[in-house]
Amino acid sequence: MTWNRALRHSRTAITAISGLLEVLSVIAAIGCLLCATLYIGFEREANELRTLLVYFRTFQCIFLAKVLFNLIFNLKNTIENTRVIKWIVDITLLSTLLPALYPRPANPWIPWLEDVLYSNKFLLGILVAFAIVEISYFVIRIMGKRTNPSLILSCSFLFFIFLGSFLLMMPRCTYHGIGYIDSLFVSTSAVCITGLTTIDVASTFTPLGLLILGLLIQIGGLGVMTFTSFFALFFSGNTSVYSQLMVKDMIYSKTINALLPTLLYILGFTVIVELIGAFFIWLSIHDVLIMSTEDQIIFSIFHAVSAFCNAGFSNLPGGMANPVLMNSNQMIYIVIGIIVMAGGIGFPVLVNFKEAFIEYFRRLWRRINHGTKIGRSVHIWNVNTKIALYTTLIIFAVSTVVFFILERNNTLAGMSLYDSIVQSFFNSTTPRSSGFVSVNPANFLNVTLVIVLFLMWIGGASQSTAGGVKVNTFALILLNLKSIILGKDHVTVYDR
Repeated sequence: MTWNRALRHSRTAITAISGLLEVLSVIAAIGCLLCATLYIGFEREANELRTLLVYFRTFQCIFLAKVLFNLIFNLKNTIENTRVIKWIVDITLLSTLLPALYPRPANPWIPWLEDVLYSNKFLLGILVAFAIVEISYFVIRIMGKRTNPSLILSCSFLFFIFLGSFLLMMPRCTYHGIGYIDSLFVSTSAVCITGLTTIDVASTFTPLGLLILGLLIQIGGLGVMTFTSFFALFFSGNTSVYSQLMVKDMIYSKTINALLPTLLYILGFTVIVELIGAFFIWLSIHDVLIMSTEDQIIFSIFHAVSAFCNAGFSNLPGGMANPVLMNSNQMIYIVIGIIVMAGGIGFPVLVNFKEAFIEYFRRLWRRINHGTKIGRSVHIWNVNTKIALYTTLIIFAVSTVVFFILERNNTLAGMSLYDSIVQSFFNSTTPRSSGFVSVNPANFLNVTLVIVLFLMWIGGASQSTAGGVKVNTFALILLNLKSIILGKDHVTVYDR
């Protein structure tokens, strides 16, 4: 009995210490990110750097205490509930003990490795990575408490808006400073991907400011909960069924088991499209805009992110209406228009693309290896994909032709036929949510403005980075109207 009582007491003590370390770790993670913000965004004197380093060392001790305690006293649970990436982060954190246990050698075996392990930047990077993981764990545990999803979403948006407003005010983010009201407005506009701004982005924000603005756009475009869910599931994986069902509905995943692959696919597709888009944007402007190579790369990446997320921010004076761009070969307008359409097509459609590609590849592989055909699968392309694609293409084609006809002798007057067609394509694509503009809308004909308003009202596809009532909704309105006119009791589309 004495032994059992002692064992229960020890388990209680371990649980209590583990809970305390969890709380301290979350607090330290938040503090670490705040200190990292001060380190990156503000000019610092030597004594301030030493103070920040003391804080970082304190956070390091708390993180190390938690990792070592779990490895020693909760090894079984740690092994069962820790993903590979989390192991990598934990082991890398443990490597930060080397400078304390082993003094810096005078003649290192691998000089570059020694420079990395004993540098403060390496320590800062590891601590920030660990802090992000800890906050992800904390968020997913909150999601598992049956919290109202709408409340979580609203609080997440408010959190990123206010965080972005303070980050954009950091001295290193602007050339001449910025007022808080302007910073708050720009941050809100970026997270909500409206493209509205009260300041000139090009002359206000430094490359660091553009980086933060781009991250806010990316978070708002893909969805706050998509980012949060990705980090939480990627690093932990031990989420509750309730939180997994929430994520399933948000990202249009068919099963709970496909949550992480679906999130990885969405984020991976986004990054790949934006990188490819940035490359083609760079090809279209590297001989046009007189900038350094670094500025051209920043311009290309920023516009690729802004276009895919349908945000409409530009770091070029005059935006897409810049005279240098307007007098160029027009290729940048084609590239950005395509990126805008890719972002507005909808993540469910992208997921269906992946599934269809896998299915067609499986058939081809079976046919090559076995010489047999696989029976036709039912509904490889779901109804949502067909409706979104066909409606998008029809609206795009009709609006381009109508814009060309109406504005050919107005805002497009004096342009060559090729330039007029490109500008018609661009200006009929961007109103649907992207916010970019190349010709002054104030000079549009009244009927053109009505069409632009109509395109803005429709927007992009469901669960995309675009706004509006969505092309899916618009298509269903027309299909329902058709059924009513024909006297049918229900809506039929594609024999379904």
